[in-house]
Formats: sequence, C-alpha cells, structure tokens
Amino acid sequence: MQPTIRRILFIVILAAGLAWIGLSAGGTQTVTAAPQEGFLAPDFTLQSITGETYTLSDLRGQAVVINLWATWCPPCRAEMPALQKMYEEYKDQGLVILAVNSTVQDTASAVAPFAAEHSLTFPILLDDTGLVTNAYQVRSLPSSYFIDRKGIVRQVIIGGPMAEALLRTRIEDILR
Repeated sequence: MQPTIRRILFIVILAAGLAWIGLSAGGTQTVTAAPQEGFLAPDFTLQSITGETYTLSDLRGQAVVINLWATWCPPCRAEMPALQKMYEEYKDQGLVILAVNSTVQDTASAVAPFAAEHSLTFPILLDDTGLVTNAYQVRSLPSSYFIDRKGIVRQVIIGGPMAEALLRTRIEDILR
C-alpha cells in the first residue's frame, strides 16, 4: 500500500473513532456509586404497607438495617424470621429495620399477606417506582445495608439468607 493511501486510511479511521467517542459520550446521565462502607447512605422516602411515610435521614440517631427483598425470593423468605427476632431483641436500644420490598420486581398485593404470614412488626416499605432499588444499585436480592447512628453505611451484605449470628454481630456494631 502506498504511503499516501495509508495516511488517508489512518486519518479516516481516527476520525471515525473520534466521532464514535463523541456520539457515545452524549447525554447527561448521572452516574452514582452504589452505597459503600464508610459513606453516607443514600436518602429516600417511601410509604409503608400501613400508609406511613419513612424518610431514612429522619432516622439519624438510630441504627438502621435496610433489607431489600421480594416475596418470591427464597433467601429473602428464609431470613425474615431472623430479622424479626433481632428487631424484637434490639428495637428498644434504637434499632430500626426497614424491609424495603422491591415492588418493581414483585407484586404489591403479595406484600401485606407475606408480612402477616411471618408476623413481621418492623416497617415494610414499598419501592414501587424503583427509587431505592436504583439508588442502592441492587443487583441481587436480598441486599442488606447496616447503617450506624450517623447515617454511615458500616456493612453491605449482598445475598442471603443471613444467619442470626451474623445479624447479631452486625447489629451490635451499628448500635455502638
């Protein structure tokens, strides 16, 4: 191939590459990082199955466990009794458990019967728009976030079911 043709081909390929980069970089998407240990938990406001409104930042001063789950998820179902037991044991010490149903992946009508079946007394919140599921970049259910009294994520556990001993250790850490 002649040097002139090679240069022209190189310039065309370079221009096409730059055009591709420019086109694919367009848009104003905001990319947020998933909640990480040592950082402030993303705030949200959701309604519970009883119609109460909960805002995470309003719970500062209390230790919070956010558990994202769905009724169809076997590990989610398996860890609910342990969550309920820990809630009963530690709620008087300032523990709040927010069971956030990923309603965008579930059936809203199944949530209240599920809560009744398992005698759950902590708040069951409905994420019917996917706000929390997206903000917390949930890729697997259940996903649990242990947040200290200052609103800082201290532990992230993806998957389950969580054993009672693990829950107890994590909860005692965020209650300190």
